[in-house]
Amino acid sequence: MVTTSETRVAIVGAGPAGLTLANLLQRNGIGCVVVEARSRSRVEQRQRAGVLDHYGSQIFAAAGLTDQVLADAPAERFLEFRFDGEPRFFEGPALAGGRAGRIVPQQLLVRRLLAAFEAGGGDIRFEADATVHDLTTDRPRVTYGEHEITAAYVAGCDGFHGASRAAVPADDLTTYTFDHGIGWYTLLASSPPPWHALMAMSRHGFAAQFARGPGASRFYLQYRPGAEDPREWPDAYAWEQLRLRLGDPELVAGEITDREVVEMRSFVAEPMSHGRLHLAGDAAHIITPMGAKGMNLALADADVLARALIAAERDGDEAPLRAYSDVCLRRTWDYQEFSRWFTEMVHDVSDDDPFRRKLAKARFERLWTNPKAAEWFADMMAGTALI
Repeated sequence: MVTTSETRVAIVGAGPAGLTLANLLQRNGIGCVVVEARSRSRVEQRQRAGVLDHYGSQIFAAAGLTDQVLADAPAERFLEFRFDGEPRFFEGPALAGGRAGRIVPQQLLVRRLLAAFEAGGGDIRFEADATVHDLTTDRPRVTYGEHEITAAYVAGCDGFHGASRAAVPADDLTTYTFDHGIGWYTLLASSPPPWHALMAMSRHGFAAQFARGPGASRFYLQYRPGAEDPREWPDAYAWEQLRLRLGDPELVAGEITDREVVEMRSFVAEPMSHGRLHLAGDAAHIITPMGAKGMNLALADADVLARALIAAERDGDEAPLRAYSDVCLRRTWDYQEFSRWFTEMVHDVSDDDPFRRKLAKARFERLWTNPKAAEWFADMMAGTALI
């Protein structure tokens, strides 16, 4: 027997986009239900990097969620670069009018958003593998198992492989993809963290080290997809490569507690709306980790969509919903271009292509010799203003 329920907004997916949208709607009195295919423990424990740019932080500040979401989240100040072992320190906030990002690992952000939503009486349903229906009618539906939810609007926040985008007819969707030809091997280890976020560029390839608590670091090593599989590397070789590329022969090797392979790829789907369905986050776009814009794009989508839904529900004004896709795609493509620029600067430094190495070096040096270039970089790191 099918169990039915109704809400104003059905949100598919309990990642950063879905949970941010749920909290923003809840705080404005708009009824919503969140359905998530995975278990609660999987959602809360999934390890992901996390830096909120300045404007990502402002979304929560404007909603009165700073204490619940950003408590004890340190502000970013310096970004250390090493080019062939030579250290340079980039103080982005000083060049961006004091706008600083906050370090909030994605799993922590998700746990805090879940707690805030449930504290307000929010309805979230885990292990609910949803399908969406009737998107071009005024009563779209979300079903899972023997349950059916009827809503006025559906927010597809269920990621790249989710059901929401798949429900849009192929003729109504244009997708753009790009393979950067680069892979990252990431290691979480009990190794003393750096004082500042560290990115190293060398003839041997890119490497990075970021703090993950007082006694842990997340490391990144560039590899060549198709030519090598870093999962076959002995740990001793990975530590050797980290010391070599980071220019730190004294780097302390700790216990490795997590390993992942990340493919550097980009994806954009247009438009981000179809009937009563509005896509947000990874359901609509994937971006490389350079510049930490993936999670921030998801939060920006959620903020724009929340404002549009509030206008529709409170004022009967659906113009912001009709503009939602265009507004979000402008920021999406701006961030895609910045991420590609950043990716080429830090990954094209090997001797494999001397011309590209020279280009990467020129880009890097411009940050230290051209104040306008440095200000632009700092401004993009801080994030695009809210709309």
